[in-house]
Amino acid sequence: MRRTEIDPSHPAGPLGGGSIAKLCTWFGIPRRTVYYKPVNAAPKVDPRLAEPTKKMIEEEPSFGYRTVAWLLGFNKNTVQRIFQIKGSQVRKRTVGMRLRIQAVPSVAAAPNERWSTDLARLWTGKDGWAALALVIDCHTRELLGSHLSKSGKATTASAALENALIVRFGTLGRVEEEFLLSSDNGLVFTSLHFTAIVRSYGLKQEFIAPHCQQQNGMVERFIRTLTEQCEWPRVS
Repeated sequence: MRRTEIDPSHPAGPLGGGSIAKLCTWFGIPRRTVYYKPVNAAPKVDPRLAEPTKKMIEEEPSFGYRTVAWLLGFNKNTVQRIFQIKGSQVRKRTVGMRLRIQAVPSVAAAPNERWSTDLARLWTGKDGWAALALVIDCHTRELLGSHLSKSGKATTASAALENALIVRFGTLGRVEEEFLLSSDNGLVFTSLHFTAIVRSYGLKQEFIAPHCQQQNGMVERFIRTLTEQCEWPRVS
C-alpha cells in the first residue's frame, strides 16, 4: 500500500480536495498530527566524548557516570547525558508496596549534619571472610573512617566511628554540636556497646526503616562500588 502524505498548505486542499477533518476521519488520525511540526531537533552526541565513554563502559561495565567522568576528565552532567542517550544508564528499580512509612533519603545540607555507617563482609582469600565497617559524611560523600576485622562485632563499628572522629575533628572526644549517625537495625549498631559509644561522643543515632536501604544510600552505594570494582573481579 502506497503511503500518501497530507499537505494542509496545498492551494487546492489536501489531496486536491476535501476537508482535513474528513481526511483525518478516513485515515483514523487526529488533526493535530497533520498540523504538528517538530520543534526540537534530535539529540546529538559529540563523537569525541562518546567514543572514550563507550570504550570505558565496555572495559568496566560496573562504572557509573560519575566514575567515568572523573577518570576521563569530562563534565559529569555531559557523561550522564551520553549515558541516557545511548541507553547505558541502569534503570532505577521501582519501589514496591512493602513500605508502610515515608522513606527519608540519605542526604544532608551541610557537613557534620548526618553521617552514615554500615558493615560489609568481604572475601579476603587466604584469611577468609572479614568485616569492614565504614563511616561516610552524607553531605561531602567523604569516607571518614573504616576498620577491617575478622570478627565483625560492635568493637569493629566503634573503631571505624572513632577513626572518623579523629579524621574530621583531629581529636577523639565529645563533639561540640550534636549531629545524626544513621545506620540500619543490625545487632552491631543496636548493641549496648555501640550505642554507649555513640552517646559518649555526643552523637544521636538514627535507624533506617525496615526494607528501606535508600535511607542509608550513601554508604550502601560505596559498598556496592567497592565490591563491584575490587572484590568481584578478583574473586572471578
